[in-house]
Amino acid sequence: MLETTASNPPRPAEIYVKETEVNGKAVSFECAKINGQTYCVTRGLLRVMSVEDDWYEDVNDPASVIAGLNESDIRADIFTFWQRLPDVEPKYHYHTEWQSLAVLPIKSFDYWWNKQIKDKTRNMVRKAKKAGIEVRKASYDDAFVQGMTDIFNETPVRQGRQFWHYGKDFETVKRQFSRFLFREELIGAYYGGELVGFAMLANAGKYGVLGQIISKVKHRDKAINNALIAKVIEKCETKQLPYLVYAYWNENSLSDFKRHCGFECIKLPRYFVPLTFRGTLALRLGIHRDWKEAIPRQIKDPLKKLRSRLFKSERREG
Repeated sequence: MLETTASNPPRPAEIYVKETEVNGKAVSFECAKINGQTYCVTRGLLRVMSVEDDWYEDVNDPASVIAGLNESDIRADIFTFWQRLPDVEPKYHYHTEWQSLAVLPIKSFDYWWNKQIKDKTRNMVRKAKKAGIEVRKASYDDAFVQGMTDIFNETPVRQGRQFWHYGKDFETVKRQFSRFLFREELIGAYYGGELVGFAMLANAGKYGVLGQIISKVKHRDKAINNALIAKVIEKCETKQLPYLVYAYWNENSLSDFKRHCGFECIKLPRYFVPLTFRGTLALRLGIHRDWKEAIPRQIKDPLKKLRSRLFKSERREG
């Protein structure tokens, strides 16, 4: 284990408010610049601080960050950070919990095709090609953004829940999705010249991040997402990215798709450091994480199914 005392004296924190989007909604965060990295505080019963781009940045000296927080005027109850792939063994003595990610280890496209997936998935990729789906690198121009907007506004419900991009107009989509183009490659799926699906592959240095993958519901019979995944893996090989991360690993219908595409559950250590008495109490009571994560799965799964049925009922009545 590494030392949890500051090895370098922290520089004074620069505090400011930043406007951004979370789950498709505009929000503002109180932020602090510490040791050249941006840390943001989420609001709620607990004020939790984390590095802004934790998918893309390591926290190499957490003790120095904590010292900087304690000396700053920013108000936070808990500081949380994790170890990024491929560091799966805990390094620090802080309170540790495990974060489950959907990860595909990548050796080559051929290895994935022949060793990591089964005939059913290979046939789905072939099916897309036979159905006339063309998958290629795309440019973030107005035609692509309009295609994105059309896909987003096709249906208000996806995977049994309200779809947060539904109802957005062209200008909103163009603005929100242009923020991270400096690290993303766009892949489009086309049918007869029409954009019917797309994926966004971000480069996190140590791995690739599948930031978005979506396709039109009316073309669901063409296995578009399977074709997109195949192209993303080709890109990962070209970029020499040893892993592809597809968000978190949750046991639902989407995890079945991930599993069929060769993804597996890999757990990474996430640390929680209390900064106030409230933070210490929250850790002791086990209420330091998002309230949804505190709901037992035997309760959460039936609630998700009920929500899905209610959305389907509302759509039929509408």
